[in-house]
Amino acid sequence: MKIKPTKGQINFLNWEFGVFFHFGIRSFNPGHVDWDGNEMALETFNPDALDCEQWVRTAKEVGATYAILTTKHHDGFALWPSKYSRYSVAQTPWKAGKGDVVREFVDACRKYDIKVGLYYSPAQWGSHAIQFAEGKEYDDYFINQITELLGNYGKIDYLWFDGCGSEGHVYDRERIVGEIFRLQPEILTFCDPEWMPCVRWVGNEDGYASLDNPLVVSAWEFSEKTGKSVELSQDFCLPSECDCKLRSTWFYDNNEDTIKSLDELFGMYEGSVGRGSNFLLNVGPDNHGRICAADMERMLELGKKIQATYGEAFVYGEMEKSGNEYSITHADISKKKHEKHNIPVINRIAISEDITNGQAVKGFKVYAHLPEYKHVRILVYMGTTIGHKVICPIPAMRSPKITVEITDSDGEHTLTAIKTYYAK
Repeated sequence: MKIKPTKGQINFLNWEFGVFFHFGIRSFNPGHVDWDGNEMALETFNPDALDCEQWVRTAKEVGATYAILTTKHHDGFALWPSKYSRYSVAQTPWKAGKGDVVREFVDACRKYDIKVGLYYSPAQWGSHAIQFAEGKEYDDYFINQITELLGNYGKIDYLWFDGCGSEGHVYDRERIVGEIFRLQPEILTFCDPEWMPCVRWVGNEDGYASLDNPLVVSAWEFSEKTGKSVELSQDFCLPSECDCKLRSTWFYDNNEDTIKSLDELFGMYEGSVGRGSNFLLNVGPDNHGRICAADMERMLELGKKIQATYGEAFVYGEMEKSGNEYSITHADISKKKHEKHNIPVINRIAISEDITNGQAVKGFKVYAHLPEYKHVRILVYMGTTIGHKVICPIPAMRSPKITVEITDSDGEHTLTAIKTYYAK
């Protein structure tokens, strides 16, 4: 029997595109590297023009549906006035210690109808940190801070735990999970699937998923520091998410020259959303608290290209099924060679599968009928999994009929859509 995704997991895949905001005390200390042991002074955090609405408005304009804020990174600095830390916005000169970045971020998300995601790194370093060796005290601290985040800001859609730095530590899983779902019963989580199976890391921070991208997995990657997968106690249904950076660093630094090209970012989008995963693009707001002009320009360029390419599919007829084949046909297929027709030039085919009862397709072929020899079809693409969506690049051509043949599956299969596009 196939393992079915939850309603929440299906909703997550429908989100498709999110924006990650890495902002914190590190934004004011260029050159800092994770785990380097260099303390960052509280007085350095003082954004003079914090504008979370600008961040979220940009995410909305780019086409994202959810956003995530680094509420506490590995350095331990809390972007809200935590009662359980001496290293938070409450101890900084910003707004005389009365500010709350998390509050401003959440309010901005709600204003622009963006799903709210909060990142939290369980592990931290520095003289202010509670050490892992102090097991119960550390877990109490962890749970207390999560309780503040999930209990004081209304509905939170997504909780994103970073596994980096947690290698070898055994958390009080039952107590932590119980508190999370007590406070937010409908929340989705990015974390150890043995805690609560929701969303998994795709295994890299480059923005790409494999062409073979099953929903059900028996192992997972949780940290870039381990270099190996962890075997799970059982198979879990875990949609994947592809996180990646706009620049070479997660946080703002003096490296505007590393902003990725439009072509590379669009490739990441197609290599994530187009392979059944979600696309999570990071931008680091600067030390004034705003997205830099160059970053914003590139993000908006990306949004325009995604919209221009995938905003509206070309018009073909309703999908028809015959045995293991699904087809869409253009209305002009019956016109003769010498007659003018309106068959569009296409070079992308997007296919979606009904995953309500679990992912079924394990192999498929895509055929395109030729523009003049319409009775002849040629093989233009071969793939493995489909899932939520797979985008198939093909040679630019006018094809009056597209057929998808399912060559391998785990039981019954149902496609929900075949759509055609042209990417310039």
